[in-house]
Amino acid sequence: MKEKRDLKIQAIENGTVIDHIKAGQALNVLRILGISSAFRATISFVMNAPGAGGKKDVVKIEGKELSVEELNRIALISPKATINIIRDFEVVQKNNVVLPSYVEGVVRCTNSNCISNSSEPIKSKFSVLQSEEEEGVSLYCLYCEHVISEEIAGNLL
Repeated sequence: MKEKRDLKIQAIENGTVIDHIKAGQALNVLRILGISSAFRATISFVMNAPGAGGKKDVVKIEGKELSVEELNRIALISPKATINIIRDFEVVQKNNVVLPSYVEGVVRCTNSNCISNSSEPIKSKFSVLQSEEEEGVSLYCLYCEHVISEEIAGNLL
């Protein structure tokens, strides 16, 4: 008889649980949120955990609720993520991230000749497109028409 093993991560009293993160992206989520070793609240994360839809990552952050800008950044690298707000150990709100149709000043254009990479005081601007791949996202630069579909997390500002 096969023994069943459950994924156990300590519950948080108040804060945010980001679930269904694309496998392998938990560290990028922490980077997006500006969480480093200086962050003093409790953080738990699991990478490549088994889930109903395949492998996923999960991040739990005690004492933090996310801003719209943080949610938009997470959606760019994991558009199927869900956000659970926890209060007194209970889920009080559960939402899916919403992929924005447009982002400004969030991602660096990978085209070195783009005007947004010059000394001009211009923020990058991209249209956001859901790729045909289930969790894929493509960014279309509104200045140079360059498309970014890989390594979006590595180009976040």
